[in-house]
Amino acid sequence: MTPSPTGSTSTFAEAGVWADVLVRRRLLHAVVRASNGQWLVQHTPDGPVHVLPRPADVVELAAAIQHRIRATRTRSR
Repeated sequence: MTPSPTGSTSTFAEAGVWADVLVRRRLLHAVVRASNGQWLVQHTPDGPVHVLPRPADVVELAAAIQHRIRATRTRSR
């Protein structure tokens, strides 16, 4: 696991905010927190559902998506 950008453990609240942003911006189809604390992630409506076990995994996914977007923008300039 990569340490979170702030150096602290990601919380469920932080992961929830990132999940909301990713879905609202249509970067992911769905992100839902399960009752056992895991996160269910679906990239496209017909795609498979991936299970992320910790809130930090959701934050890391958001960071990876941001990195990919920024790298794509840099290459297109």
